[in-house]
Amino acid sequence: MPPKRQIYLLDPKLLSPETIAVTFAKTSRSPLSFREIAAELSEEESSEFHEKWVVGYGHASVAEHAVLHIALENISRRAVEALESCRLASFTEKSSRYQVFSSDLFLSPPELANHPLEKDYLNTCHNLFAAYQSSLSQVEKVSLEILPRLEEEKENSWHRRAQGLARDICRYYLPSSTLANVGMTINARALEHVLCKLLSHPLREVREIGAEIKTIAQAVIPTLVKYASENPCLIEAPNEFSSLQKVNSQPDQPAKWLELLNYDPEGEVQILAALLFRFSSVDYGQCIQNVKRMEPKHRSQLAYSLLGRLSPHDIPLRELEYAEITLAVTLDQGCFGELKRHRMMTLTPQVFTPAYGYAIPKLLSSAKLETSFRDLMEKARE
Repeated sequence: MPPKRQIYLLDPKLLSPETIAVTFAKTSRSPLSFREIAAELSEEESSEFHEKWVVGYGHASVAEHAVLHIALENISRRAVEALESCRLASFTEKSSRYQVFSSDLFLSPPELANHPLEKDYLNTCHNLFAAYQSSLSQVEKVSLEILPRLEEEKENSWHRRAQGLARDICRYYLPSSTLANVGMTINARALEHVLCKLLSHPLREVREIGAEIKTIAQAVIPTLVKYASENPCLIEAPNEFSSLQKVNSQPDQPAKWLELLNYDPEGEVQILAALLFRFSSVDYGQCIQNVKRMEPKHRSQLAYSLLGRLSPHDIPLRELEYAEITLAVTLDQGCFGELKRHRMMTLTPQVFTPAYGYAIPKLLSSAKLETSFRDLMEKARE
């Protein structure tokens, strides 16, 4: 049986903000529950963690975890996507790159209980997890062949790098019903909006998660989320909008996996003019004209002042946002996960579908697993 879903608060009265932040961060690489991770931490260890990873390596997202800290365990990756559609929150989730997932770690959706497809669904998930686990050693062996051992690198460190790469590749077997843990730090205003979205979601698991989050949040902020409820507009929108255009059962294959749909041809002018405007008392329209009249070398100097001296972890000035680009991208679920973590953008994903096919990592082919992988993907598509 899959482990039971658990949702609970890490109490800031009992744990310092730094310890809570580290607890959520460590779930990426630790199979322990949040309570067990927190119990092992001291304030000194938490401080050292922040010194190394936040200050030393620039992982500033960890520092965001310091308002309401909600721990969610054993929810599906599909539910994680619904939760993380909120931009104004901080998330750290169990990593399939650093951990091996056990064979029963997937959700059987309540909608499928006693359904004719339930048996096929369970068999498919069991087969995917079995292939995932059996392929790890084969892919790790190939990883060692292509990863050069670094100068003065210990053998254990070299093997760990190969092991991480193998897990990264083999997670392509895992379905979106795979169970995961996620820590969420969020303010009450954003949480109310999230609860409306979760309680209005078409999947029962997601609605149940929304109800549980509301219950535990009300124990701490009873008034601020009191009126969060399902939203008829959110419930009715999918049917209303889909009915306005013909929806194919099999979507058209996009001509390109990446396509530039729209951009501002004067985007560079807008960015540089905004910089001049910010650091002067000149009218914005006049700043635009000044940039347009500039010699190319002067534009380059201005652009260098914006970007040229940034270190790897520096965030550029916000004026870079004055130029917009619209892209259409067809991605596998893993790549989408890497894209969505850069939260401050307008991101509109369609529902996950196997209709566009699937990605085949090159290392799976090198490990002579491509044929069996294709067979599993076709069965999963069915």
